[in-house]
Amino acid sequence: MTLTVLHSAAMLVTMDDDGREIADGAIAWRGGVIAAVGTTQDLAPLRRTADRTIDAGGCVVTPGLVNTHHHLFQSLTRAVPGATDASLFGWLKRLYPIWASYRPDDVFAATRLSLAELALAGCTLSTDHLYLYPNGVTLDDTIAAAADIGLRFHPTRGSMSVGESAGGLPPDTLVEREPAILADTIRVIDRFHDSAPGAMVRIGVAPCSPFSVSEGLMRDAALLARDKGVMLHTHLAEDEDDVAFSLERFGCRPGVYAERLGWTGRDVWMAHAVKLDADEIALFAATGTGVAHCPCSNCRLGSGIAPIPRMLASGVPLGLGVDGSASNDSGHLLQEARQAMLLQRVVGGAGALAPRAALRLVTRGGAEMLGRDDCGALMVGRRADLAVWNAGEPGNSGAWDVVAGLVLCPPAGVRDLFVEGRAVVANGALATVPQAEILADARRSVARLRAVT
Repeated sequence: MTLTVLHSAAMLVTMDDDGREIADGAIAWRGGVIAAVGTTQDLAPLRRTADRTIDAGGCVVTPGLVNTHHHLFQSLTRAVPGATDASLFGWLKRLYPIWASYRPDDVFAATRLSLAELALAGCTLSTDHLYLYPNGVTLDDTIAAAADIGLRFHPTRGSMSVGESAGGLPPDTLVEREPAILADTIRVIDRFHDSAPGAMVRIGVAPCSPFSVSEGLMRDAALLARDKGVMLHTHLAEDEDDVAFSLERFGCRPGVYAERLGWTGRDVWMAHAVKLDADEIALFAATGTGVAHCPCSNCRLGSGIAPIPRMLASGVPLGLGVDGSASNDSGHLLQEARQAMLLQRVVGGAGALAPRAALRLVTRGGAEMLGRDDCGALMVGRRADLAVWNAGEPGNSGAWDVVAGLVLCPPAGVRDLFVEGRAVVANGALATVPQAEILADARRSVARLRAVT
């Protein structure tokens, strides 16, 4: 197997158990696994015998960033008139008719576009929550797109089963029959899920939200996921409307509803959880239920500010997510970390969330929440997923603390990105798929969607 040594990093941020940050850092990997971490001098013998060496002078090296919540299909519906100033429920009602016109090639194009954006901004592992399947769309379309880009991928088989006529939010044309949902969920798990260390694809089970699926489907999904040994994901307590719906429809708060249906535990992570109260935070901490914090989307939709310091202090597993491109409308995880830090300081003061704490959320924190103890940190034996950031760009040059600078003044993009030891971004450009091809496919899909809706 090929031995690669990256050397001379201004700082190598390991995110290991001791939180080591190594000046003049170096890292070696063989195949897709990290073989050594230390200073450039420490790894000099390996460098002399390496098949490939990479000079990271003037750069900060971190674990690859981890995106714990996204709707990759939404990248074709950014800044849609009528949705730009709406809160969650109104925003969804504006966009549902457009999404109902998607075809498999649109989902493929949107997924490649979203993942390319994430990769160029340092992401090596992304989840996805695809919850609508019109016109022959399947989860297979997103998995094929992720294989093209080269990112580690954790897609979830989402679903909606309660339409407007039954008191739900989505139009009846976008909901599926529950037996069909469960059957297709089994199909994609059996075909694609890989539980082995270093897996490039793992599948999750993800009914969309309490306002779009039945209690029966939530229960059945939890039973199915645990039978198959995969994780569970949904939206929960995203805003006040979400909480009000739960109180009116189910007679309890969202956290109680989740617990009642078997939706708490270390194999569960929730998107948003902006409106959790103290009892719900304690419940999540006690059960190890994770939260994907999406601060930019929460700001965009006016959902509120999630109580992140209280969650951290209580021991709730936390990661960061950019959320869908129709509600962010961007996919830059370091900017997400910066927004998370700034929002907590607005409500809790300048010490509420430190840059390094935010950086940990978007690396090891997210990986651990997703059950990935094989990545998220630069440690011997873990997968070679790493990002190389130029510390001398116009937007971040002058940072005295280059690690804090990644969050306080994030680089526009990553210089190099490696997933399983393979280059996905090289010298600031995608190394796997021509960017022009991705953009052309996306433009064609957008033009068609605009013409038919």
